[in-house]
Amino acid sequence: MIPAPREPAAGAADDLGAPASPDDREAATRWALAARDGDPTAQATFIRLTQAEVWRFTAALVHPDSADDLTQETYLRALRALPSFAGRSSARTWLLGIARRTCADHLRTVVRRRRLDDRLLAHAHTDDPHPDPAGLLGAADLLSRLPAQRRGAFVLTQVLGLSYAEAATVEGVPVGTIRSRVARARNELVEAVGDALAG
Repeated sequence: MIPAPREPAAGAADDLGAPASPDDREAATRWALAARDGDPTAQATFIRLTQAEVWRFTAALVHPDSADDLTQETYLRALRALPSFAGRSSARTWLLGIARRTCADHLRTVVRRRRLDDRLLAHAHTDDPHPDPAGLLGAADLLSRLPAQRRGAFVLTQVLGLSYAEAATVEGVPVGTIRSRVARARNELVEAVGDALAG
Protein backbone atom coordinates (compact mmCIF):
# COMPACT_ATOMS: atom_id res chain seq x y z
CA MET A 1 0.00 0.00 0.00
CA ILE A 2 1.34 3.42 -0.95
CA PRO A 3 1.05 5.92 1.91
CA ALA A 4 -0.53 9.33 1.60
CA PRO A 5 1.74 12.36 1.76
CA ARG A 6 2.98 13.12 5.25
CA GLU A 7 1.84 16.27 6.95
CA PRO A 8 4.69 18.66 7.77
CA ALA A 9 5.81 18.60 11.38
CA ALA A 10 4.41 21.27 13.64
CA GLY A 11 6.50 24.41 13.46
CA ALA A 12 8.30 23.23 10.29
CA ALA A 13 6.58 25.67 7.97
CA ASP A 14 7.89 29.19 7.69
CA ASP A 15 7.52 31.86 5.02
CA LEU A 16 8.21 29.27 2.29
CA GLY A 17 5.55 26.90 3.58
CA ALA A 18 5.07 23.21 2.69
CA PRO A 19 3.85 22.19 -0.75
CA ALA A 20 0.47 21.06 0.50
CA SER A 21 -1.27 21.79 -2.81
CA PRO A 22 -0.18 21.89 -6.47
CA ASP A 23 -0.15 25.70 -6.34
CA ASP A 24 2.20 25.69 -3.38
CA ARG A 25 4.78 23.23 -4.76
CA GLU A 26 7.07 26.05 -5.88
CA ALA A 27 8.21 26.12 -2.26
CA ALA A 28 10.17 22.92 -2.95
CA THR A 29 12.01 24.69 -5.76
CA ARG A 30 12.88 27.62 -3.50
CA TRP A 31 14.17 25.21 -0.85
CA ALA A 32 16.19 23.30 -3.47
CA LEU A 33 17.80 26.53 -4.69
CA ALA A 34 18.65 27.51 -1.11
CA ALA A 35 20.07 24.01 -0.51
CA ARG A 36 22.13 24.31 -3.69
CA ASP A 37 23.67 27.44 -2.25
CA GLY A 38 24.84 25.50 0.83
CA ASP A 39 22.09 25.97 3.42
CA PRO A 40 21.88 22.66 5.39
CA THR A 41 18.48 23.57 6.85
CA ALA A 42 17.15 24.14 3.35
CA GLN A 43 18.54 20.75 2.29
CA ALA A 44 16.74 18.97 5.13
CA THR A 45 13.52 20.89 4.47
CA PHE A 46 13.68 20.12 0.74
CA ILE A 47 14.01 16.41 1.50
CA ARG A 48 11.22 16.50 4.06
CA LEU A 49 8.86 18.29 1.64
CA THR A 50 9.47 15.89 -1.24
CA GLN A 51 10.25 12.55 0.39
CA ALA A 52 6.71 11.13 0.56
CA GLU A 53 6.09 11.88 -3.10
CA VAL A 54 9.39 10.33 -4.18
CA TRP A 55 8.63 7.25 -2.08
CA ARG A 56 5.17 6.87 -3.63
CA PHE A 57 6.62 7.28 -7.13
CA THR A 58 9.35 4.65 -6.64
CA ALA A 59 6.86 2.29 -4.99
CA ALA A 60 4.54 2.61 -7.98
CA LEU A 61 7.30 2.17 -10.56
CA VAL A 62 9.04 -0.78 -8.92
CA HIS A 63 7.51 -2.19 -5.71
CA PRO A 64 6.78 -0.88 -2.22
CA ASP A 65 9.35 -3.31 -0.76
CA SER A 66 12.08 -1.54 -2.77
CA ALA A 67 10.81 2.02 -2.27
CA ASP A 68 12.87 2.85 0.84
CA ASP A 69 16.16 1.93 -0.83
CA LEU A 70 15.21 3.58 -4.12
CA THR A 71 14.15 6.77 -2.35
CA GLN A 72 17.45 6.88 -0.48
CA GLU A 73 19.38 6.32 -3.73
CA THR A 74 17.34 9.07 -5.41
CA TYR A 75 18.33 11.58 -2.73
CA LEU A 76 21.97 10.52 -2.82
CA ARG A 77 22.00 11.21 -6.56
CA ALA A 78 20.00 14.42 -6.18
CA LEU A 79 22.29 15.83 -3.51
CA ARG A 80 25.33 15.12 -5.70
CA ALA A 81 23.60 16.86 -8.62
CA LEU A 82 22.15 19.74 -6.60
CA PRO A 83 25.00 22.18 -7.40
CA SER A 84 23.99 21.97 -11.08
CA PHE A 85 20.26 22.53 -10.42
CA ALA A 86 19.45 25.86 -12.08
CA GLY A 87 15.73 26.03 -11.33
CA ARG A 88 14.71 26.08 -15.01
CA SER A 89 12.13 23.41 -14.14
CA SER A 90 10.51 22.84 -10.78
CA ALA A 91 12.54 20.94 -8.20
CA ARG A 92 9.71 18.43 -8.08
CA THR A 93 10.05 17.65 -11.81
CA TRP A 94 13.84 17.54 -11.55
CA LEU A 95 13.74 15.22 -8.52
CA LEU A 96 11.14 12.86 -9.99
CA GLY A 97 13.28 12.61 -13.13
CA ILE A 98 16.16 11.46 -10.95
CA ALA A 99 13.83 9.00 -9.21
CA ARG A 100 12.70 7.61 -12.57
CA ARG A 101 16.30 7.07 -13.70
CA THR A 102 17.11 5.45 -10.35
CA CYS A 103 14.20 3.04 -10.79
CA ALA A 104 15.18 2.30 -14.40
CA ASP A 105 18.75 1.51 -13.31
CA HIS A 106 17.42 -0.76 -10.57
CA LEU A 107 15.14 -2.62 -12.98
CA ARG A 108 17.97 -3.08 -15.50
CA THR A 109 20.08 -4.60 -12.73
CA VAL A 110 17.26 -6.95 -11.73
CA VAL A 111 16.80 -8.07 -15.36
CA ARG A 112 20.55 -8.68 -15.77
CA ARG A 113 20.61 -10.77 -12.60
CA ARG A 114 17.61 -12.82 -13.74
CA ARG A 115 19.24 -13.48 -17.11
CA LEU A 116 22.43 -14.56 -15.38
CA ASP A 117 20.45 -16.84 -13.06
CA ASP A 118 18.66 -18.34 -16.08
CA ARG A 119 21.99 -19.00 -17.81
CA LEU A 120 23.39 -20.60 -14.68
CA LEU A 121 20.34 -22.77 -14.31
CA ALA A 122 20.51 -23.83 -17.96
CA HIS A 123 24.23 -24.58 -17.56
CA ALA A 124 23.61 -26.60 -14.41
CA HIS A 125 21.15 -28.87 -16.23
CA THR A 126 23.37 -29.66 -19.23
CA ASP A 127 25.80 -32.52 -19.42
CA ASP A 128 28.97 -31.28 -17.82
CA PRO A 129 32.19 -32.39 -19.55
CA HIS A 130 33.77 -32.64 -16.10
CA PRO A 131 31.36 -34.72 -14.03
CA ASP A 132 31.48 -34.60 -10.27
CA PRO A 133 33.64 -37.60 -9.34
CA ALA A 134 31.81 -38.08 -6.07
CA GLY A 135 28.42 -37.81 -7.71
CA LEU A 136 27.35 -35.77 -4.72
CA LEU A 137 27.60 -32.14 -5.80
CA GLY A 138 26.22 -30.30 -8.80
CA ALA A 139 27.62 -27.05 -10.15
CA ALA A 140 24.56 -25.14 -9.00
CA ASP A 141 24.88 -26.59 -5.50
CA LEU A 142 28.52 -25.61 -5.29
CA LEU A 143 27.92 -22.11 -6.66
CA SER A 144 25.02 -21.50 -4.29
CA ARG A 145 27.39 -21.98 -1.35
CA LEU A 146 29.53 -19.02 -2.38
CA PRO A 147 28.82 -15.51 -1.03
CA ALA A 148 27.03 -13.39 -3.66
CA GLN A 149 30.00 -11.18 -4.60
CA ARG A 150 32.39 -14.13 -5.05
CA ARG A 151 29.73 -16.11 -6.88
CA GLY A 152 29.17 -13.24 -9.31
CA ALA A 153 32.88 -12.80 -10.05
CA PHE A 154 33.41 -16.55 -10.43
CA VAL A 155 30.43 -17.08 -12.72
CA LEU A 156 31.26 -14.10 -14.92
CA THR A 157 34.85 -15.22 -15.46
CA GLN A 158 34.82 -19.00 -15.12
CA VAL A 159 31.34 -19.96 -16.31
CA LEU A 160 30.43 -17.24 -18.79
CA GLY A 161 34.01 -16.64 -19.95
CA LEU A 162 34.26 -12.88 -19.48
CA SER A 163 37.73 -11.42 -19.01
CA TYR A 164 38.63 -10.07 -15.60
CA ALA A 165 38.37 -6.54 -17.02
CA GLU A 166 34.89 -7.22 -18.44
CA ALA A 167 33.76 -8.76 -15.15
CA ALA A 168 35.11 -5.72 -13.30
CA THR A 169 33.00 -3.47 -15.53
CA VAL A 170 29.86 -5.57 -14.94
CA GLU A 171 30.39 -5.64 -11.18
CA GLY A 172 31.53 -2.01 -10.96
CA VAL A 173 34.73 -2.84 -9.06
CA PRO A 174 38.48 -2.78 -9.85
CA VAL A 175 40.05 -5.71 -11.73
CA GLY A 176 42.07 -6.62 -8.64
CA THR A 177 38.86 -7.07 -6.66
CA ILE A 178 37.56 -9.50 -9.29
CA ARG A 179 40.84 -11.47 -9.19
CA SER A 180 40.65 -11.66 -5.40
CA ARG A 181 37.01 -12.75 -5.40
CA VAL A 182 37.66 -15.45 -8.01
CA ALA A 183 40.68 -16.77 -6.10
CA ARG A 184 38.70 -16.96 -2.86
CA ALA A 185 35.77 -18.59 -4.67
CA ARG A 186 38.09 -21.25 -6.11
CA ASN A 187 39.51 -22.00 -2.66
CA GLU A 188 36.01 -22.30 -1.17
CA LEU A 189 34.87 -24.58 -4.01
CA VAL A 190 37.94 -26.85 -3.62
CA GLU A 191 37.26 -27.08 0.13
CA ALA A 192 33.58 -27.90 -0.49
CA VAL A 193 34.45 -30.70 -2.93
CA GLY A 194 37.11 -32.01 -0.51
CA ASP A 195 34.61 -32.04 2.32
CA ALA A 196 32.08 -33.90 0.16
CA LEU A 197 34.64 -36.51 -0.87
CA ALA A 198 35.79 -36.98 2.71
CA GLY A 199 32.24 -36.97 4.05
